[in-house]
Amino acid sequence: MRLSWRGWLVAAAIALILGLPAWAALARRFAPGGNTALTRFDAIIVLGAPADPDGNPTPAQLARVGEGVHEYERGIAPRLILTGGAAHNQFVEAQVMARAAHAKGIPESAIFVESASMDTIQNACYAARIMKAHGWHSAEVISSQAHLPRAGLIFDRLQLEWRTRAASPLQPESELQKAASTAIETLKTVRYLVWTRQLERCEP
Repeated sequence: MRLSWRGWLVAAAIALILGLPAWAALARRFAPGGNTALTRFDAIIVLGAPADPDGNPTPAQLARVGEGVHEYERGIAPRLILTGGAAHNQFVEAQVMARAAHAKGIPESAIFVESASMDTIQNACYAARIMKAHGWHSAEVISSQAHLPRAGLIFDRLQLEWRTRAASPLQPESELQKAASTAIETLKTVRYLVWTRQLERCEP
C-alpha cells in the first residue's frame, strides 16, 4: 500500500522516537570506561550532583564524595577536584561536596573546587582547565554507575588520560530505582548525542 505524505511523516516520527533511544542505549553500552592502564593519577575528579533545598549534601553527593575520599586514602591520587555550580538550586554543588570531603578528613590543600559548571560537559571541561593550569594530565573520574557511560563519552573527547569509577549508593537500590536511573540517563544521552555535544564545545 502506498502511504500519503502524512503517513510517511508519521512513520518517520515513529522511527525517530524509537531509534534515538536505541542509538543512545548502544552508545551507553559501548561507551569507554577509560583510555589508560594507569593505576595512579594526578587527580580524582568527582562529578557534580545537586545539594538539597537547604544546602545539605544529598545521598548522591555523599556517595560520590565518599568514593573520592576512599580513592584518595588508597593513594590513587593526591588531590580531589570537586565539580558543579548552582545548576539545580542556589547552592554550588562543588562547595557542598568540598565541605563534605573536608569533614571526612581531606586537607583543604588537596581539595580543588570547580564551581561554575552547569552540566556534565562543563564538569569535565572546567575540571580539565584546572588540570591544565597545574600541569596535571591524568584523572580518575567518579560518579554514579548510571551516569558514567555518558561521562565516558564526554571525557573521551578530552586530551586527558582517564578512567571512570562508580560510587556505590549509600543504600542498596531496588531494580525499579536502577531502571529509572538508566532511563533518565538514556534520555540525557539522547540529548547529548543529538544536541549538546555539538552546542557545547570544550576548550580546556
